[in-house]
Amino acid sequence: MPADAVAGATMHAACWREAYGPYVDAALLEERLADTARWVAAWTRHLVDGPPRVLAETSGDLIGFSVVGPTRDEDAATPTELYAIYTRAAYWGTGLGQLLWDAVRPDEPCSLWVLEANARAQGFYRRNGFEPDGAREHYAGLDASEIRMVRGR
Repeated sequence: MPADAVAGATMHAACWREAYGPYVDAALLEERLADTARWVAAWTRHLVDGPPRVLAETSGDLIGFSVVGPTRDEDAATPTELYAIYTRAAYWGTGLGQLLWDAVRPDEPCSLWVLEANARAQGFYRRNGFEPDGAREHYAGLDASEIRMVRGR
């Protein structure tokens, strides 16, 4: 629901800060997170027009989300892509990420992009059958390298 956009955007930005903080320039990350209206507008748009998002909450607070949709890569050998799976750092290692993945996991092959330096996230994806396919690109928004991982090719 669009009414969830503010809470979703706030949680998403907090997840970015926690997940990407160790790997990217702090000033650049904060610059990307500073435009709250942009984050809320994106969440509103995605909640209205995007693929369904699975939201996790506890005590009325959003603590994570996941979303899968059609692949955005012309060269991907998969019909679907894991666009996002995030949990607040306090829930890392609790199984919440696995529940969020299980809630959106497609039956067909799937791809995703992950920061090359983020070994923790890559380990999670490997445990769920993803492997790097050799694709690598520079994510200018965070000035960091990403790799593509696929499962079920």
